[in-house]
Amino acid sequence: MEQTPKTQNQTLYNAPKLYSDKWLTQLMSDCTLCPHNCHADRTLGNSGYCGSSDRLFAARAALHFWEEPCISGTNGSGTVFFSGCNLRCIFCQNHNIALGVTGKEIFLTHLSEIFLELQEKGAHNINLVTPSHYIPQICIALDKAKLQGLSIPVVYNTGSYEKPESLRYLEGLVDIYLPDLKYISSQLSQAYSHAPDYFTVASKAIEEMYRQVGKPVFDNRTGLMQKGIIVRHLLLPGQTRDSKKILRYLYETYKNDIYVSIMNQYTPMPHMAEDERLNRPVSNEEYERILHFAEMLGIENGFIQEGETAKESFIPPFDYEGL
Repeated sequence: MEQTPKTQNQTLYNAPKLYSDKWLTQLMSDCTLCPHNCHADRTLGNSGYCGSSDRLFAARAALHFWEEPCISGTNGSGTVFFSGCNLRCIFCQNHNIALGVTGKEIFLTHLSEIFLELQEKGAHNINLVTPSHYIPQICIALDKAKLQGLSIPVVYNTGSYEKPESLRYLEGLVDIYLPDLKYISSQLSQAYSHAPDYFTVASKAIEEMYRQVGKPVFDNRTGLMQKGIIVRHLLLPGQTRDSKKILRYLYETYKNDIYVSIMNQYTPMPHMAEDERLNRPVSNEEYERILHFAEMLGIENGFIQEGETAKESFIPPFDYEGL
C-alpha cells in the first residue's frame, strides 16, 4: 500500500465567501456547529460539550514530523493543536488539551500570523488538529492569511464527529481532510467516546469531505499530497472485528479514491491502567491480521505503521511553542 504521485493541481486562492464578524457572532451566540447541538451562547463565555467559549485556545503551533509521509514530508507539517474537543474519547492521548485543561488564548489576527509564520518556516502544509468547535474563527483566519499569501495546502485533522453543513463553511479553504473513522459499533462508540451515533455522523461527514476535495492529488516531484482524503483508523486492543467492518465499509464506498491509514499506535495512558479493555497496546498479531484483511479487500492506497509506535514519546509536548 504505497502512494503513486499524481499531477499537482495548482490553483490561485479566490475568497469563496466573506467571513464577517457578524457571521461569527451569529454562529457563536447559538452554537449548533457539531452534532451535540448545545445551543450555547458562547459569546457570553458559555460553553457546550466541547468546553469552549468563543475565545480561541491552542496548545502548540510547530513543525510536526509524525503524520503520514505525504503530509509530514521532509520539512514537517505546520501543525496547530487546538484546545477542547467535541468528543471525549476515554483513551485520548491528548486528553489534557482535549479537556481544555491546557491552552493559550489566541486572537484571530495572531492565528493568521501563525499560519504565515509556519509557511515561512518551510512547513509543507497547515495542519489544524481538533478544529471542529472553532470552524468560524478558523475560516476567518484562513481567509485573511490566504489573501496575505498563504499558499500551502490546509489540512483539517478531525475525529469526524462533524455536521456536513458546518464542514461546508470550509469549502475552498481546506485542501486535505484527515478524518478518523473510529468505530462502526454503536456500543463501542458509546462506551469509548460517549457518542452512540458516531458512525452515522462520521460517515456522512466523510462523504461531505470527499464531495469537496475528491480524489487524491500529489505533487509529482515531492510526492506530497496537495488535495484529497486520508481516513485514519486507530486499532484498539481486542476490537479487530470492528476494524474489519470499517475497512470493508471504506473500500466498498470509496474503492481506492481515498487513502486509508491503518494505525497501531494506540498508547494505554496512565489513567487507563484500571480498564481491562484498554490497558494494553495492540498486539503484533492483531495488527498483522488487519493488514492482511486490507490486502484481501483490495485496498491499495494506504499507509501502515512499522516499529514501536505505542509510546508516550510520540505525543508532542503541549508547551505553547509557536503561540
